Amino acid sequence: MASLTKRTIDAAKADTKEYFLWCGATPGFGLRVYPSGSKIFIAQVRVGRATRRVKIGAYGPFTVDQARDQAKDIIRAAAEGRDPQREKTEAKQALTVGELCDRYLEAARAGLVMTRFRKAKRPSTIAIDEGRVSRHIKPLIGTIVARDLSSADVQRMADDITRGKTAGTFKTEGRGKAVVAGGPSTAARVVELLGGIYSWAEKREHVSGIKPVRNIETARSDAKDRVLSAAELKALGQAAARADALNAKAADALRLIALTGLRREEACGLKWSEVDLAGQCLRLDATKTGRSLRPLGRAALAVLEDFKNGTDWVFPNRTNSGSAELKRKIAAIFDDAGLADARSHDLRRTFASFAAEEGYGDGTIGEMLGHARRGVTAKHYIRRPDAALIQAADKISARIASLLTWEREAASIRELRGTAG
Repeated sequence: MASLTKRTIDAAKADTKEYFLWCGATPGFGLRVYPSGSKIFIAQVRVGRATRRVKIGAYGPFTVDQARDQAKDIIRAAAEGRDPQREKTEAKQALTVGELCDRYLEAARAGLVMTRFRKAKRPSTIAIDEGRVSRHIKPLIGTIVARDLSSADVQRMADDITRGKTAGTFKTEGRGKAVVAGGPSTAARVVELLGGIYSWAEKREHVSGIKPVRNIETARSDAKDRVLSAAELKALGQAAARADALNAKAADALRLIALTGLRREEACGLKWSEVDLAGQCLRLDATKTGRSLRPLGRAALAVLEDFKNGTDWVFPNRTNSGSAELKRKIAAIFDDAGLADARSHDLRRTFASFAAEEGYGDGTIGEMLGHARRGVTAKHYIRRPDAALIQAADKISARIASLLTWEREAASIRELRGTAG
């Protein structure tokens, strides 16, 4: 049996049936000649009791020496008890990082991805995840086979995000846009998300082994401590009053956040069925920590009572089919007040700070803000806040309302709305 050479392969002619040319120098290495004239390098090996003919590639794109080297690898793998054909098939079918992320997001939309509170991820959180996947993970490492992703790959991704490689302005649904700046904080959150994706995937046997996000160096951002001063609250109240003619929902949502310490998405997504005016509280069905009971101060009640409408939502969208998207409009009010470095979550922190100044402890403040409850009784049986909590909410909301000048501005606001309507 002669050795396969370029000369012997060039001399091989097509026949009515396919046939094989085998290499005497490398047993198992051969050439398959088809009736069409195509010439394909193969490696023939035994795996257990079965014979496998593993395709290497066509003559031309592969030289004889290149094909022989691959054949030796295949023959060696079979000698070690592996199945080269199966490995090749699995390699073709292997998920890329981008495809793995798509499966994760699809599962999240179906309610199959849990948070650390054992609750399905909320649509708003999934939307953030989708942005991080599409704008950072996919462009940088999306084409890498998921099982082959290394810590070095993830570290390079984190470094690139930190340097701003993925920064840009992207179109979103409708006429919206997303401004992506990157930076160390974004890099840390993207790595954290990728770790969650791999944990989810490992439980479903999409990947196995050590997670590639371990020991990745990312900058730890300092905890935010932005609290609005009395003067800044007054400026914000004046900006909210100016916004009432055109953006009344945003102005009211901002006031409600300031007077209650609600998260922005909690306030903007509030339903009237969750508002208990008589009980002076909110009974939120779904929050970051699950169901939540929040006390309402009288200043916050006054805001809600002033604009009660006939829809299911406190802040309905134009079709009354859901809640309004007010994030940008609320941000615009902060900007108009000269507070471009502050946003709605800083009002939540301000509420907590004012409560601390009044001498309330962490437990009371946590109850007013809806931090996670641990006791069974608190989680499942308490249906209304106690008098002490309501009294605390009254005191804090009254102090903030006086700075927002809500009482003094109420009449002019109603007049503005009547003019605008």
